[in-house]
Amino acid sequence: MIRFCDTDKPCLHLVYEMWDAMIEKVKIEIYKKEKRAMSQISCFYDVVHRILVARWAKNNTPLHCLAHSLHPRYYSDVWSLEDSTRCAPHRDGEISQERMKCFRRLFPNDDEYSKVLDEYAMFSMKTGPFDDLTCISMMGTMEPKNWWVNFGAQAPLLQTLAFRLPGQPTSSSCAERNWSTYAFIHSLKRNKLTPSRAQDLVYIHNNLRLLSRSPNPDAKMWDVGGDAFDSMEDVGFLEVADLSLDEPDFENDLIIDS
Repeated sequence: MIRFCDTDKPCLHLVYEMWDAMIEKVKIEIYKKEKRAMSQISCFYDVVHRILVARWAKNNTPLHCLAHSLHPRYYSDVWSLEDSTRCAPHRDGEISQERMKCFRRLFPNDDEYSKVLDEYAMFSMKTGPFDDLTCISMMGTMEPKNWWVNFGAQAPLLQTLAFRLPGQPTSSSCAERNWSTYAFIHSLKRNKLTPSRAQDLVYIHNNLRLLSRSPNPDAKMWDVGGDAFDSMEDVGFLEVADLSLDEPDFENDLIIDS
């Protein structure tokens, strides 16, 4: 998942389906390893499933659900027949709830909100301007942006969203930043740290850096060398980090030890 999302290609509309498929593949592999029937209960899979769902709940946003809802493929017979457990986005309670949140935020005007709901109803049920046989047959094969260019002109609000969301790339920068901090804590010279101790130190390190961004002088913390050092042995000065959430490159004031 991380490798797939760390790309410049548009894949925001694919993330939700990929998470569901990935969890199902994990289940199949675990049950195959344990030689269990899919109807049986696996304690190990239950633990893994809770971890994966907790991670997805932490990273999932309403935009993932909206982008998923605007992908024509997920309303086609080609996609639904590949797996009997699949259901279209408008039949999924969680996706529908998050999609409505997005619609309300993006269209605060009541008239536009009512109009976009009508457009989505016609799109999901394949009625009105979307009942053409060519339009329906192309749902499962054509790229989403190309499909909306050809068949979405009579749903202008949805078409505008479809041009923006399926064209959005994703990023794994937040995970890579965490790996960088972890590499700083768990280096070659400190490789005997237990996983729990390393996790606690990474947690403390990140929170100290967050506190250093506070404008309150009493809450400002020392940021020793950032994440660029393998150890503290060669650090000859302390850097006071005047950090900003809006600046990718942090400006540091150097204090020379007198």
